[in-house]
Amino acid sequence: MANKPKILLVYTGGTIGMIKDYNTGALRAFDFNQIQNKIPELQHLNCEISTISFEEPIDSSNMNRKYYVKIAEIIETNYNDYDGFVVLTGSDTMSYTSSAISFMFENLQKPVIFTGSQLPIGDLRTDAKENLITSIEIACARENNEPIIKEVGLYFEYKLYRANRTTKINAEQFEAFASMNYPPLAESGVHLHFNNHLLFKNEKSDEKLIFRKNLIDDIVVLKLFPGITPIVVETILNIENLKGVVLETYGSGNAPTEPWFIDLLEEVIAKGVKIVNVTQCTGGSVILGLYETSTDLKRIGIIDGKDITTETAVAKMMYLLGEDLSKEDFKYYFEKPLRGEISLQP
Repeated sequence: MANKPKILLVYTGGTIGMIKDYNTGALRAFDFNQIQNKIPELQHLNCEISTISFEEPIDSSNMNRKYYVKIAEIIETNYNDYDGFVVLTGSDTMSYTSSAISFMFENLQKPVIFTGSQLPIGDLRTDAKENLITSIEIACARENNEPIIKEVGLYFEYKLYRANRTTKINAEQFEAFASMNYPPLAESGVHLHFNNHLLFKNEKSDEKLIFRKNLIDDIVVLKLFPGITPIVVETILNIENLKGVVLETYGSGNAPTEPWFIDLLEEVIAKGVKIVNVTQCTGGSVILGLYETSTDLKRIGIIDGKDITTETAVAKMMYLLGEDLSKEDFKYYFEKPLRGEISLQP
């Protein structure tokens, strides 16, 4: 009989790790070493579960580059000892965090599944148990003695998504996440169904795992709105030590055509700042040059974010800025899918 898969649960903080004290009504952190006592259903899973928790669990609103590295280091340190990883974080910034982790590991050959919940694990109506149990099942899933998932995923409310395709869309519904430009990798119903043709296929599956932790976070997100003034744009683009801008434009990448706006962007690009164009729409893609309102952006060297999400654009920019690439190489690699985060254009 084959050995049971070994799964490592990594708890960083967030709603899923809270239980309610019914005497006081207050929420307190849950001891994940007692997870199998709290959720006895886990004992019926055909796997061995170990846990590691942050010494001081953090609210997801406090997530940053330092914690991305900490999560990745836990996975790297334990990579050879486990068959899969389930990372529990707060849902508010889960798309940012999981996207960053997807870029930090090159040649990943094991599942890293992010999940969380909208209600605490101790709540009577919690979604935490289903999300956790199914995430562990996904991390255990094998075919021909190989993991079915070999990428960073995000599981929430019966669907597994590619993590770097997700956006949190609802603060109140259990169906909190969406992946507007890429279908679910798996769906959980009576059976756990994997959409195998959608899974990430690593071209270098025989190569060693590479851990990239030199992230640069001197980045700003500039969201356009009708009537945005020159002083606002100029102030943001002249932030000290700024290295990257995620420019949220309208529709398929459209922006104001006023000379002052184009000139400010061109000046900052000349200083070496990288600017990526992403759409404010939840679905669809930037298509630079499709309309006259984006031809100037294309001319001055704005990077085409295509159908990347803002969350993933921030994560990918942090990663690529840390690789010390030339201007041409940065543009080339940003516009190329590295972890399945953007669609190949026809």
